[in-house]
Amino acid sequence: MIARAAAIAGIGATEFSKDSGRSELRLAVEAVRAALDDAGLQSSDVDGLVTFTMDDNAEIAVAREIGAGELTFLSRIGYGGGAACAVVQQAVLAVAAGIAETVVCYRALNERSGRRFGQATAAPGIDASWHYPMGLATPAAMVAMVARRYLHDFGATPDDFGRVAVASRRHAATNPAAWFYGRPITLDDHRASRWIAEPLRLLDCCQESDGAVALVVTSAERAADLRRRPALVCAAAQGSGADQFVMTSYYRDEVAALPEMGVVARQLWRQSGFTPADVRAAVLYDHFTPYVLLQLEELGFCGRGEARHVIEAGQLPINPHGGQLGEAYIHGMNGIAEAVRQVRGTAANQVSGDGPVLVTAGTGVPTSGLILAGDR
Repeated sequence: MIARAAAIAGIGATEFSKDSGRSELRLAVEAVRAALDDAGLQSSDVDGLVTFTMDDNAEIAVAREIGAGELTFLSRIGYGGGAACAVVQQAVLAVAAGIAETVVCYRALNERSGRRFGQATAAPGIDASWHYPMGLATPAAMVAMVARRYLHDFGATPDDFGRVAVASRRHAATNPAAWFYGRPITLDDHRASRWIAEPLRLLDCCQESDGAVALVVTSAERAADLRRRPALVCAAAQGSGADQFVMTSYYRDEVAALPEMGVVARQLWRQSGFTPADVRAAVLYDHFTPYVLLQLEELGFCGRGEARHVIEAGQLPINPHGGQLGEAYIHGMNGIAEAVRQVRGTAANQVSGDGPVLVTAGTGVPTSGLILAGDR
C-alpha cells in the first residue's frame, strides 16, 4: 500500500505571468530551488525527478542546473494536464519502493509567450483523423461538444457554467499570487464575454500562463522532521476509461460524462478510507468550466446532472486559490501546491477544518488524482 507512505514536504513556484522573459529551463530551476528551500533540503539531496512528457526541460538538464548529484529515478507522464497528480504518484511509488529518497516533481512552461495550447496546430496520429476534418482542432471546440450534450441531457444552462467562473475569480481576487488578483467578475460579465465555441464563452476557458511549480516528495517519516508540516499522500491514482480518446471521447454510450475520473475516484476513496463527505476542500482541474460539474458527479459528491446545485449553493469549497481560471494555468501543478497550503493552514483563502483535500488533474484525457491530509 502506498497510502500515507510518503508526503509532499516542499512546494515552490515562480510568479505567474503572461511573459516571463526567461527560458522554461530557468523557470523550472527557480521553482525546484524554491521547493527544496521550502522543505529545508539541499540540491544534493535530490535523487529523483519526475515531470510531464510535454515538458521541454530534460531531467538531467534540471539536475545539472540545480547542482544535484546522482539520480536513481527518472520518469515522465503523458496526456497533458492528466499528468499532474500522476507525477506525484510516480514519486510516491519510488519513495515507497526505496528506489529514491527525495523526488522532485516539476512543470515549467511559457504557455502564453511561447507555444499556446489553445491554438489549432497540426495533430499527427490516427486519433486526430476522427475530429480534425470536422473542424474540432482546439481544446475549446472539443469540450464544447461535451458541454452542449450536458446541457441537453440535464437541463442545465450556460449560467451554470458561468457560476463556476464567477466562484473561481472571486477566490483569485483575494489571492495575491493569482493573475486575476483584485479582479472578480459577475455572472453578467460571463454572459457578456465573447463566444469561443458555443456554448463556451471566453470566461469558461482557463488562462494561458507562463510559470513553473515544483513539489518535493519524500517518505512520511522523513518529512515529519523537515522544515514544513508535511502533506501526507493518503491516496494517489491514475485512470483511463473504456473507448478513451484525448479530449474527444464522443463514441461512448454517454457523451456527457468523464468515466476516467470515476476510475480515479474509486481508487482514491478505497486507498484513503475517506468518502466525499469527509473532504474539506476540492481542487478540481478547471481548464473549462463544464468539466468542474462533470467531475463533481464522477467523484461522488452528487448525482448525475446535479452538480450545478452544489455550485450554486456553495456546498463545497472548490479551488480556493482561483484555479486555472483565476490563478494560473500551470497544467494543474499549482492546484497541488494549493492543496498542500490548505493542509498546512497557510493558504491565502484558508478553508477551516481538518479534513482531507482532494486534487484532480486533467479532464477529457487519461487523468489522475490525489488526497492529501495532515499528519495528525
